[in-house]
Amino acid sequence: MPDEPSVGELGRTVEALRHEIQALGQGINSRLDRVVSTEVYSLQSAYTDQRITALSQELQKARDAHDALDAGFEQYQRDERDRRERERQARLYQLIVPMLLALMSTAVAIWAVVS
Repeated sequence: MPDEPSVGELGRTVEALRHEIQALGQGINSRLDRVVSTEVYSLQSAYTDQRITALSQELQKARDAHDALDAGFEQYQRDERDRRERERQARLYQLIVPMLLALMSTAVAIWAVVS
């Protein structure tokens, strides 16, 4: 009988096991309290999917607006470049044509005097 535990030791061991089991139960309960039900999860997932879809649509609208703005700006740059080229040509012709007329009239006057 010396190897067998006494009644007091058995009682303490049983009490310790009881406390361990209660602690495990409380741990499981605390974990279960943090678990989300399937219904709540499905609702939350559906809301998240809807929100992602809405955000992707807004993002696409913003991209389209940005692309339209870029296209408009490029068109403006092309129009401005063409306008400047027309103005440059007009100024060139405004300078060259009178000079050519003056040269031609001078040449005609010299030719008239010479002949």
